[in-house]
Amino acid sequence: MATYKAVSAALEDGSIRVRFESDARGVIGWQLFDPATGAFLSEGEWSESQGANSLKVTLPPEEGAYRIQVAPVEDRDRYIAIDAEVGEGRLAITEPRVVSASGERWSRTMQAIPKAFTLPVASLWRNRKLIGSMVKRDILARYRGSFGGALWTMLTPLLLMATYFFVFGVVLKTRFSADSSGTGYVLYFLAGMLPWLAFSEAVGRSPSVILEYRTFVKKLVFPLDTLPMNLVLAGLVTEAFGILIFLIGLFVARGGVPASIVWLPAVLIPQILLTVGVSWLLAATGVFVRDLGQVIGFLLTLWFFLTPICYEERHDLPTWISSILGFNPILVLVRGYRAILLENASPWTPGMAALWVGSAAVAILGYAWFHRLRKSFADVI
Repeated sequence: MATYKAVSAALEDGSIRVRFESDARGVIGWQLFDPATGAFLSEGEWSESQGANSLKVTLPPEEGAYRIQVAPVEDRDRYIAIDAEVGEGRLAITEPRVVSASGERWSRTMQAIPKAFTLPVASLWRNRKLIGSMVKRDILARYRGSFGGALWTMLTPLLLMATYFFVFGVVLKTRFSADSSGTGYVLYFLAGMLPWLAFSEAVGRSPSVILEYRTFVKKLVFPLDTLPMNLVLAGLVTEAFGILIFLIGLFVARGGVPASIVWLPAVLIPQILLTVGVSWLLAATGVFVRDLGQVIGFLLTLWFFLTPICYEERHDLPTWISSILGFNPILVLVRGYRAILLENASPWTPGMAALWVGSAAVAILGYAWFHRLRKSFADVI
């Protein structure tokens, strides 16, 4: 491992002259990185190490922050790091420091932990007006040129619910033991469909959302992390109309709306966190795996039928099957919606507490995955 001493850096004719002594023998060189993302930018000329070394580092003319790393070509475990800033025709540098690669990784990890909680919220808040306008444009674009226009935003969940009512309630005559009437089955079924509508719409579209807006990746400085969030909010708009229609039907069928409706945010918040986390993960991965959209379409269909939405939840299943299905977050959401809308009860169960924690973790990990891969989007697209 190389050791360094008498390290210094000074400005020289618009460049940086780095002087140091090293016991490493061989070839030394310097590399340029983006300090914000860690992306490699360029590499300078190599030279022979002579004990007392002097390197001239020339930065790009573009304004911005840069990280310079000077080290032997064959031994980069320890290197000299210098931060530089180019702006308004001037160049500023920090004092050079000798660091280890493992120490830098640990430092970045420690710095990333609090950022994992604050960066997503800060980005969404900073771009809230952009997100609102894009969600509105997305919803209107779906039905542009149709006679119904934006009215289809309400008609679509209404027609979907009516179709399921006819197929499962009238044709198949499916019933729940809690309420053997046809109306009771439809209410239980549709209460379970409400979270699934928003979740499946956003997750199903997320693998292709970056490719859909590929011009934003290549030509514009654009907050790409907002694109999956647009899908989530568009799905929530559809669900909002679905809830409104459901409450009207519930009032007609039962003569009122339960007071437990005030608990609805308790299931909406983890639902949003789960959906946006999965959407971030799939949106970033979909740039590199182009078949992901087809795979997710199949998995969503399988996921729907593995969740007791259109049939009654059974408790006589083998233990190993029940254990696997117990990790299904949509099942917890379905139970929560049915408790709030149909049973006039609180959704708070051990499963709901686990859903809150798990959904927050998925959101953080999904954003971290998206943030890590986004610097490579332009290279692939």
